[in-house]
Amino acid sequence: MTRLSALLCAVLFLTSPAMAQERGGYSFGMLVTNDTLGDGYDRWRSGSVASSHVWAPGWSGDLPRGIGSVLELRVNAEILAPENLATPAPGDRPYAQALSFGLHSHFRPRAIEYSVGADLVLTGPMTQLDHVQEALHNVFGGRDASPAVKAGQVSNDVDPAVVFEAGREFRLGSNVRLRPFVEARAGIETLARVGADLTFGRFGEGGLLVRAPATGHRYSAIEEAPYSGLSLMFGGDVAHVADSEFLPSSGPARLRETRSRARAGLHWRSRAGSSVFYGLTWLGREFTGQREDQIVGSVQLRLKF
Repeated sequence: MTRLSALLCAVLFLTSPAMAQERGGYSFGMLVTNDTLGDGYDRWRSGSVASSHVWAPGWSGDLPRGIGSVLELRVNAEILAPENLATPAPGDRPYAQALSFGLHSHFRPRAIEYSVGADLVLTGPMTQLDHVQEALHNVFGGRDASPAVKAGQVSNDVDPAVVFEAGREFRLGSNVRLRPFVEARAGIETLARVGADLTFGRFGEGGLLVRAPATGHRYSAIEEAPYSGLSLMFGGDVAHVADSEFLPSSGPARLRETRSRARAGLHWRSRAGSSVFYGLTWLGREFTGQREDQIVGSVQLRLKF
């Protein structure tokens, strides 16, 4: 196993399912998503890790008015795969590995919250994420991609990408919040999305929530204001997809122009500040040869010692 593979494995094992900590103006959060935590299969949106390293000196529990005061270094990794990793059906999606690094800023000049940033996305075998997947399969079980599947994977490339999100939160009660949002992405995938998140409880109050690209779940990147108890979240969105490097037009899978997601999650926080989040996401079909929808599971753990 290469040094990069070993490092990524160490990160996954030591921080999964997403430990987080805060020091001064620095905070860290991570969300781990895998289909074995959902419908139990190893296919399509197979697995991803979304992580955020946030610098927010002087954080007061609310977003600043100007861009650049809160900076997030975003590091994401994802593997997408055909349904059968040995002999895919004709028209199934190609195997794909993606590793991205980006800088984003969060701010709210008035009532609307904004998140804007840019990423550099590495795809193909040079990411060596398949070695991480194989190492995890050796421990937890699972089938590895065959040489033929890897030979037909999305090739090595480096793509710039930009991400924009705008949302506004409405209070429907003392502990009920509705947040409609719009999102636009260009680069590795070019799409426009509209959706909403509904929260029952205090999850995210006084903190910073970041949206995971694979599922749309918002995970904690800066810890919430002190509280204890349960929170319940629901959300959904619909996107118009113009193109995707994960589903190239020259490949066997034909991109669907409409992509839908629906999600639900449960968050519990102790009086000491430790917390756990578990969520499920229904993902609609992304290409015409996809046999059915899928359900993936996500988890985040924040520990206070």
